[in-house]
Amino acid sequence: MEVSNESAIKKPKRLTSVVWNHFQRIRKADVCYAVCVHCDKKLSGSSNSGTTHLRNHLMRCLKRSNYDVSQLLAAKKKKKDTSLGIANVNANYDETQRKDEYIKPTIIKFDHEQRKDEIISLGSCRFDQEQSRLDLARMIILHGYPLTMVEHVGFKIFVKNLQPLFEFVPNSSIEVSCIEIYMKEKQKVYEMINRLHGRINLAVEMWSSPENAEYLCLIAHYIDEDWKLQQKILNFVTLDSSHTEDMLSEVIINCLMEWDVECKLFAMTFDDCFADDDIVLRIKDRISQSRPLLSNGQLFDVRSAAHVLNLIVQDAMETIREVTEKVRGSVRYVKSSQVIQGKFNDIAQQIGISSQKNLVLDLPTRWNSTYFMLETVIGYKSAFCFLQERDPAYTSALTDTEWEWASSITGYLKLFVEITNIFSGDKCPTANIYFPEICDVHIQLIEWCKNPDDFLSSMASKMKAKFDRYWSKCSLALAVAAILDPRFKMKLVEYYYSQIYGSTALDRIKEVSDGIKELFNAYSICSTLVDQGSTLPGSSLPSTSSDSRDRLKGFDKFLHESSQGQSAISDLDKYLEEPVFPRNCDFNILNWWKVHTPRYPILSMMARDILGTPMSTIAPDLAFGVGGRVLDSYRSSLNPDTRQALICTRDWLQVESEDHNPSSALALYVETN
Repeated sequence: MEVSNESAIKKPKRLTSVVWNHFQRIRKADVCYAVCVHCDKKLSGSSNSGTTHLRNHLMRCLKRSNYDVSQLLAAKKKKKDTSLGIANVNANYDETQRKDEYIKPTIIKFDHEQRKDEIISLGSCRFDQEQSRLDLARMIILHGYPLTMVEHVGFKIFVKNLQPLFEFVPNSSIEVSCIEIYMKEKQKVYEMINRLHGRINLAVEMWSSPENAEYLCLIAHYIDEDWKLQQKILNFVTLDSSHTEDMLSEVIINCLMEWDVECKLFAMTFDDCFADDDIVLRIKDRISQSRPLLSNGQLFDVRSAAHVLNLIVQDAMETIREVTEKVRGSVRYVKSSQVIQGKFNDIAQQIGISSQKNLVLDLPTRWNSTYFMLETVIGYKSAFCFLQERDPAYTSALTDTEWEWASSITGYLKLFVEITNIFSGDKCPTANIYFPEICDVHIQLIEWCKNPDDFLSSMASKMKAKFDRYWSKCSLALAVAAILDPRFKMKLVEYYYSQIYGSTALDRIKEVSDGIKELFNAYSICSTLVDQGSTLPGSSLPSTSSDSRDRLKGFDKFLHESSQGQSAISDLDKYLEEPVFPRNCDFNILNWWKVHTPRYPILSMMARDILGTPMSTIAPDLAFGVGGRVLDSYRSSLNPDTRQALICTRDWLQVESEDHNPSSALALYVETN
């Protein structure tokens, strides 16, 4: 507002605030005004009013042109011990302003003809369009946002108010940026993996989509130089309808060659416990052409422990499907009305049932919920039997035999729930934790097969037959990993094998002992070859004689090689002969081997590779699921190259922290029902 016929008052020397560069102080009668030179708005200009309200006006003045914002904040920063951002300055209001006044975003004028790739200086601030575009792409990758979010109106308004200089790009350009980031990060991962001194293990996971498409996910597991268990997604390949099982092995081999890891591979873990053995054989044959597999590949083929337990449980659930349906019907009937629920509660109280658990229906796609339903219902068995006598409308009653079956199955499921929780609950599940749990399952299956009830023994026999196929492939790998746990060593194998095999236990124990010795000898040879390769061609071992024709140079080489072999053998013997390490809940096996590497140099090399083998490949949120991994609809609709880039790069960019669970790296992409 323009003030006419008034003379401007010369600014006193004490008015030194930078805000007066943007206001003209005018006196009218006995009142002083501060008039904005940009929009002519009149504000209080009295010396008693301070300058906070003037500064706040400048921060939201729509007609203000570009100027150095940092000057306005300088005075404010002096009053605070901590540095405040521009947005925080607006939080302080003058007492003369309304507390609920809306603060409009600052609008900064800029030249639309300016080049997009030019770095624009705004006082002490600098804006880089290219860097902002890459940051946006990284954000989309890291958090799994859809690429189309850059075209959402709400997103554009938010960004424009936050930074008017940002030039929006279509989602196709953001997709290109994501691919660009993927290629850069892939090179970093490639160099890191090929620098590893140890070997890597590869987990092979199969995914599907709501549209029945199939995908192959390859995840490298390894223990790094600091003895930390790590994993990296290497590939997420889209399989078309032409990919038969014969071609699947070719796809895997091509991925290995792409990363140059075929010679660094120790073991492969398949989530399909009963995948075609020919696939594995073809991969082993191709890899062995360039480098012989350790122990003739006995430890190369590993199947996921959690998956085999899941399959066994599903077989059991299918066997007692009719009993489970009756249990569900019983729960539904009791919970169908408050009257029936009250009657049931009265019956339970009268017959002295003290259970505090409420009846719950299960989710058929989550078998652990079926276990909890059965467990709760069995606690109210007497009440249900009494209800059957009193209420003719209750038609889902179980017979005495069916109650016995339900009780036995609940005991079976309890063991599987506990073990699956152990497998999926550990953030860094090293291979040593699986052997005792799997052995417990083995022992229980043997006992269940002896059940006098033909129905239960027949069911247990089917479960054990499926388990035996897994055990025949993985028992040696499980046992070797347990031996490398200093709390167990060979003693744990002897303890469990005596229960599992009885009179033939000694022969089985010897097979394990021979297996770990054979593997250790292979590592000893590799270590010797590495030592020899580290010397320059033509160089020899140090000589103790100054004579140029030292006749004992050959002896020096022989002594070196033989002492190396003796040292390697004593390395394993020394470890096995020493007392086991006391068991405690805070034990960290990787820290133990890190500390004891100088004492067991070759054995530690072997431990690094074996303990990093993924004995299970199931994520915690999928551990009790009946179905497999299903990619969500959005990502299944993407271009195959873009899909792989987004999924792999997100895994690589995830921040390493104690709270980060590697096993849930792909949880974001699972289709939710």
